[in-house]
Amino acid sequence: MAIVETPLTGKAGAESLLYRKITWKLIPFLCLCYLAAYLDRINVGLAKLQMADQLQLSEAAFGLGAGLFFVGYILFEVPSNLILQRVGAKVWIARIMITWGLLSACTMFVTTPNQFYIIRFLLGIAEAGFLPGVLYYLTLWFPTYRRGRIIALFMIGLPLSSVLGGPLSGWIMGHFDMRHGLHGWQWLFLLEGIPSVLLGVLTFWVLPNNYRQAKWLSEDEKQRIADDLAQDDAEASHSKHSFRDGFFNLKVWMLGGIDFSILLSAYAMGFWMPTFIKTAGVTNITTIGLLTALPSVAALLGMLLIGTSSDRMRERRWHIIVPFIVGAMAMAGSTFFTHNVIATVLLFSVAQAAIIGAVPVFFSLPATFLRGTAAATGFALACSLANIAGLVSNSLMGLALDLTGKSGGALWAFAGCLLISSLLVVALPAKVVNR
Repeated sequence: MAIVETPLTGKAGAESLLYRKITWKLIPFLCLCYLAAYLDRINVGLAKLQMADQLQLSEAAFGLGAGLFFVGYILFEVPSNLILQRVGAKVWIARIMITWGLLSACTMFVTTPNQFYIIRFLLGIAEAGFLPGVLYYLTLWFPTYRRGRIIALFMIGLPLSSVLGGPLSGWIMGHFDMRHGLHGWQWLFLLEGIPSVLLGVLTFWVLPNNYRQAKWLSEDEKQRIADDLAQDDAEASHSKHSFRDGFFNLKVWMLGGIDFSILLSAYAMGFWMPTFIKTAGVTNITTIGLLTALPSVAALLGMLLIGTSSDRMRERRWHIIVPFIVGAMAMAGSTFFTHNVIATVLLFSVAQAAIIGAVPVFFSLPATFLRGTAAATGFALACSLANIAGLVSNSLMGLALDLTGKSGGALWAFAGCLLISSLLVVALPAKVVNR
């Protein structure tokens, strides 16, 4: 039977093609930028296996240094996102990427614990605003009902940073060790900092500030986007717009608490996965790098599947709650198999697929009830509150390992936080967020 195209189906098809076009123009580049950002953030976890002895860093000292990144990040998150809204995405995202790339490369010159603390703090300041800035930027292009999948496609840079970065970082540290008098970890920071700088420069040519400045869109296509965004705004009659509405909104603070729980677990797995695998009995640094990538492959698949399912069903809450429960159980269960490398990798793969998989759905929530300056503020505030977890997670894990030689207590605490956060998700009004 032939399919007869009605005006409605024709319009839907044209709309789908339009947003597919936008996706291909923006998302691959933004995903690549996020990959570089997260790689520069977590490569210190693998570098630790060499630099800790050479810099005389205890587990607690390393945890503090890794965590100080988030102090700078938290302090400058909201100001950075408000500046982005004022000057435009192109200039500000370029600034962020160039400065963090240069500072990441400068980590190669660190010789003392205090220098390590300072450079990590400055790196946090430099990177502040990137993730919430991009999330806000995407709200200028896509209506709410398309954002779960789009955010998932953008955020696959997070697991890809480990999928690609783990084996690559392990190879760099093994292959380049003592080349030209530099240790492997020094080459790691140098070679992985350069791409961020180059991508920052490319931003000036690749990213339009908004759809109105996109030369590759026709006037009809721009009007269609404007109509879709206007209709999306009309459906959200409850949306707030001002700085005050974004900063003093209870739902934003609830989102910050939920994201705090996500990041407690995500950073524990991201920063300490090489250590967990080494504890399980693997000593070859290249092998550790390869095994570190496997949970991230699972996370990548989880993000795409959960994000797509959430958009298709127009349901957000249970697409977060169920993965939280599954991830918490897997992470807590891993503590019983600390010396079994297969079980360790398998359970952390399940944990990352569930917890990281729910992240794109979570980040589609603020824009369901915030617009404009309120959205920029809300994204940044939620991320700021959440990234306190980076300091807490790394410091607590370092202390646990120093004091007990085991990570079990910290992982159980993080799993408990995920379960508590499930209750906060339930408290979010379904009629508001399920769009």
